[in-house]
Amino acid sequence: MDFTDKPVLTGEKTVLRPFTEADADVMHAIVHDPEVVRFTFEPSTELTPDHLRSWYGSRADAPGRLDLAVTDRATGELLGEVVLYAWDPAARACSFRTLLGPRGRGRGIGTEATRLIVGHGFERLGLHRIALEVYGHNHRARRVYEKAGFVVEGVRREAARRDGAWVDEVLMAVLDREWAAHRGRPGVSSTVR
Repeated sequence: MDFTDKPVLTGEKTVLRPFTEADADVMHAIVHDPEVVRFTFEPSTELTPDHLRSWYGSRADAPGRLDLAVTDRATGELLGEVVLYAWDPAARACSFRTLLGPRGRGRGIGTEATRLIVGHGFERLGLHRIALEVYGHNHRARRVYEKAGFVVEGVRREAARRDGAWVDEVLMAVLDREWAAHRGRPGVSSTVR
């Protein structure tokens, strides 16, 4: 198993689809959004339009990771990305990350996109574990991950410097058996699904 297949995953609010080089201009604006910079990249990271065209144009040929564009189902507008990466075949595990621009926030799109790609990882790819790291002060992202079934496993206290202050890195993960029990909706009765 690897991430060679680049699926289209459809939910009620969003469609996740493979990236193309044509997505680079919109992603350039998204990755330069102040909230995305604050929670995702080192401010000194240089993400030029040429670099992004090359990056997003090559995602369809990357067997070791699955980068999918998060789009608005109703309009097709590109809103951000979800990524499964750092695949460990022996452990049947990988890491997860996501970022959404301002037009994708506060609408349930991040939660649905997370559930779609994580569900794909467990239900189609046979993964055992999907893990992530999130800054402790990124409350919006932590809430999305918790709603999708990720569990806090630990905290690296004051592990990074952001905006002139030390911040924690929170380690979270979800296991295949947990996903099988709640399908990304912990605390919801199985009869309601």
